Amino acid sequence: MKFTANGSSFLYRKLLDSKAFVKEGISFILLFFIIIKGKCPEDEWDESTIELFLHELAVMDSNNFLGNCGVGEREGRVASGLVARRHYRLIHGIGRSGDISAVQPKAAGSSLLNKLTNSVVLDIIKLAGVRTVTSCFVVPMATGMSLTLCFLTLRHKRPKAKYIIWPRIDQKSCFKSMITAGFEPVVIENVLEGDELRTDIKAVEAKIKVLGAENILCVHSTTSCFAPRVPDRLEELAVICANYDIPHIVNNAYGVQSSKCMHLIQQGARVGRIDAFVQSLDKNFMVPVGGAIIAGFSESFIQEISKMYPGRASASPSLDVLITLLSLGTSGYKQLLKERKEMFSYLSSELKKLADIHNERLLDTPHNPISLAMSLKNLDENNDAAVTQLGSMLFTRQVSGARVVPCGSVQTVNNYTFEGFMSHTNDYPCAYLNAASAIGIKKQDVDIFLKRLDKCLKTFRKEVKKEETVDEISNSNTGTEQLED
Repeated sequence: MKFTANGSSFLYRKLLDSKAFVKEGISFILLFFIIIKGKCPEDEWDESTIELFLHELAVMDSNNFLGNCGVGEREGRVASGLVARRHYRLIHGIGRSGDISAVQPKAAGSSLLNKLTNSVVLDIIKLAGVRTVTSCFVVPMATGMSLTLCFLTLRHKRPKAKYIIWPRIDQKSCFKSMITAGFEPVVIENVLEGDELRTDIKAVEAKIKVLGAENILCVHSTTSCFAPRVPDRLEELAVICANYDIPHIVNNAYGVQSSKCMHLIQQGARVGRIDAFVQSLDKNFMVPVGGAIIAGFSESFIQEISKMYPGRASASPSLDVLITLLSLGTSGYKQLLKERKEMFSYLSSELKKLADIHNERLLDTPHNPISLAMSLKNLDENNDAAVTQLGSMLFTRQVSGARVVPCGSVQTVNNYTFEGFMSHTNDYPCAYLNAASAIGIKKQDVDIFLKRLDKCLKTFRKEVKKEETVDEISNSNTGTEQLED
């Protein structure tokens, strides 16, 4: 298929939503864009093809023009060749001073990268289960600050509001996102149902009536979380938000990888109200930390959020996730999702076996599709410090990501004191250990973790037996002395 510069110029302008610039010699870019049609390709691209694609994008930026003469304060100059190569000479970043999604006339390639990345990511979100999502954009901030950006956007819509209704989840960044935005979190304690900690819907609605809907900025709910907490009851919360005309922002930090979390968002939007949902790039797409996706069901509201971002932004998160998705294709990403779900079942069954061996139990948390929890009741009863010591032992044995949660921990975050911090409730019945089956996990990871955990628990059992033996000897000697007296 042959493309001419004149014949392709209309499509190029349409792609960028701007008539600010049209460049000759872009047939290669258009060829690739037509192949994927703004969607993630089904099959992966090899590295040489991706690099060629990125180089073609880079030569469309003015700092890479032959004979370019720059006399402004920001002309894409880079002192280090290593830095330039690291960024594929895409130096201008994304957006303009007034809108992170706007096109830069002097950076056609970087602007096209931004548009294309947002389009590909939107396709993946639909593929993962939120079929009716209409708009999204990649923002070069992690989940917490991205949530803050959403709250700041809502401030202009609800100037009288000062509260955010927040079903409790013991994770500092989502709590601080509300504080940073200048709002007062209203913490709704979870209710214990069996082993699970679930949303107290009645308490949410009661608090709305007490505070007044007009004084509430939004409900800030959560999907992905550490067991025994489970995803919030999004459908019920969405219905409440619709009934009281209150915005609803969802923290979906690592929920894209879970069909169950994505289904909750889809259903919530169908039966009620969800204004935006935020997800991490590194947790869902295995890229470096520093980016998030803000998505929603109203294109105009998502555009408002993007316009709230002050100034231009780094293109690195967009570049990283685009490279990753092109290298995987939809078939590769779906395979990763399938493997993660299989590993969750495997981790669950094997951790239950190990728990039984050590007279513990795998907590019953069927509504959490990613995280598992194993009780440490016997460990906690024998030694108050043993639970935290177990966490240290696992870490020094190169087990990362496992969390040990003791009973009765107290933590103050921005002058708010959380009783039982890390357990998502004031008084959970037992100490426990968390392990998660996240995207990219392999069977080898699970097997090594279980082997090392088993060794650590056996070490504790030996120490307990030694202490019991010492106590028996001590008691025996005391008894003998009394008889002699």
